[in-house]
Amino acid sequence: MRLRSWKFRLYPSRQQENRLGNYLEACKDLWNSLLEHSRKHHQETGKFPTRNQLNALTKGTPLFSQVAQNAADRLAKSMRGMVARKRAGMKAGFPRFKPIERMKSFTYPQSGFKLDKCLVLSGMGGIPIRKHREINGKIKTLTVKKSPSGKWFAIFTSEVEKEVRNRNNGGAAGIDLGIEHFAYLSDGETIENPRHLKRAEEKLADAQRRLSRKKKGGKNRKRAKYTVAITYEKLANRRRDFLHKTSRKLVEKYSFIAMEDLNTARMAKGFLAKSVLDCGWAEFSGMLAYKAEEAGCEVVLVNPANTTSECSNCGSVRKKSLAERWHECACGASMHRDLNAAINILNRATAGHAGSNASGEETSTQKWASVFYEEGSPAMVKFRRTSPDISAEMRI
Repeated sequence: MRLRSWKFRLYPSRQQENRLGNYLEACKDLWNSLLEHSRKHHQETGKFPTRNQLNALTKGTPLFSQVAQNAADRLAKSMRGMVARKRAGMKAGFPRFKPIERMKSFTYPQSGFKLDKCLVLSGMGGIPIRKHREINGKIKTLTVKKSPSGKWFAIFTSEVEKEVRNRNNGGAAGIDLGIEHFAYLSDGETIENPRHLKRAEEKLADAQRRLSRKKKGGKNRKRAKYTVAITYEKLANRRRDFLHKTSRKLVEKYSFIAMEDLNTARMAKGFLAKSVLDCGWAEFSGMLAYKAEEAGCEVVLVNPANTTSECSNCGSVRKKSLAERWHECACGASMHRDLNAAINILNRATAGHAGSNASGEETSTQKWASVFYEEGSPAMVKFRRTSPDISAEMRI
């Protein structure tokens, strides 16, 4: 069994929208009161309250009981995560008190809702929903979310059985993600970088400039804030649409895909941070992984060290500057540096090459997402990650 998410747009009436807004307000008040209780409890006892103790404090709120308990569970989870990060020597701040702008959703973990021609929520009646596709499997949870632009969405989580998939008949490809090209494939194919942020920068700057000039609390500022939210939403939608279409095309064309296990969080702290984040490499890798599972394709993440500086023909290593866009080697190899890297990535993901785990030796850091073929053998469809903390070489 596996979990899948289904997102649908809601179209509440003005009265229903006010009720939904009041629900978010009540969730915000509950979160802040529980957080204040947790701070005082820690000052007095040196310990944080348990999940059960927080759940006991949710009684008497105007929220549906399970929605209130879910808010308490989220706070308990935040505090556990903070403690775990501090014990691991990482930087971790205390959970924040939330204004209404930061409370964006509430969740029904089991009951309190019903989906038919419209979405029926406890205490709110039926809300029109655009159900553009059927939900597979048994619905487990519902999250109602408000976007910064004021749109409402229903996000269902369902439990579905893993489908039996035959391996597709595509070839193998190594993918080198970059900024000059979004991706360079080992067979020479390139995927151009659409540079969504660069195209929207002028509109964003203008919208944010207009917002900064408006008086706080005024109607004009509200309208300017809405314009900024819509501009960002369109940018995010264009980027997500590109990533979805590209990942779908790749998993249908190839049966084996090798990629670098890039540490995008670390790369996003460098001088190319804006360009790295605009590409959405982490989101693209996730999309590729779950779509490969359904398409009969295998995705392998490999050690990214020296994929650019190593020659794919003879294996010699020579460091290159970012400005050096062509790979030339004494052995006679001559090609684009990203093509050379893509070939190296594919080689590492093949059994018998250094830096690969394709020979079958499992490590504690591997993550598998497997399906089974009709033949009955364990899946050749795997999402494999090795060495997640390796520092990736910065490339464009």
